[in-house]
Amino acid sequence: MTSADRAAAFEIAVLPHARAAFSLAHWLTRDAHDAEDVVQEAWLRAFKYYDGFDGGDARAWFLAIVRNAFHRWNERSERAETVRAGKSSDDESDRDVAAAAASRADDPARLAERASERAQVNRAIGELPLDYREVVVLRELEGLSYKEIAAVVSIPIGTVMSRLARARERLRDRLAATDRDSRGDDAEARS
Repeated sequence: MTSADRAAAFEIAVLPHARAAFSLAHWLTRDAHDAEDVVQEAWLRAFKYYDGFDGGDARAWFLAIVRNAFHRWNERSERAETVRAGKSSDDESDRDVAAAAASRADDPARLAERASERAQVNRAIGELPLDYREVVVLRELEGLSYKEIAAVVSIPIGTVMSRLARARERLRDRLAATDRDSRGDDAEARS
């Protein structure tokens, strides 16, 4: 295979998964610029080792490389505990919601409520421990099957299911607490 053929085959197999790769990296790093660095490293590694790709599920193969690139980046950056704790994807998701709102005629109060709910969910996902956050992002946001997640994260399917169950429980508890807090604030404001 010529280098041009190899590059073309790589693009056909891996390029369609660019958005999923950035999304995963963004959720793991909690910063768009760091996510770009992680994905760039993943692209380079994937291209370098493309000859070893067995022709199976390119998405799972590439997302596993993205995940591994994140872990290498995280170790190098000496921020294992403080991966931009104050940052999340709220800024970009808020801009997305605002852009969508501007493009359609909708009730402004309902749009604000949806934007607030989305920000709460994003914050809650961002607060999950890394092991839980990555399986939630891969399942709920990227739509991977349990089998694909197991391949990406290199854990048994049973562990995927238990991590998802625990992550969903934490999300449910966190969102319920946020809801209670906001209703309590509303009740105090009316008094």
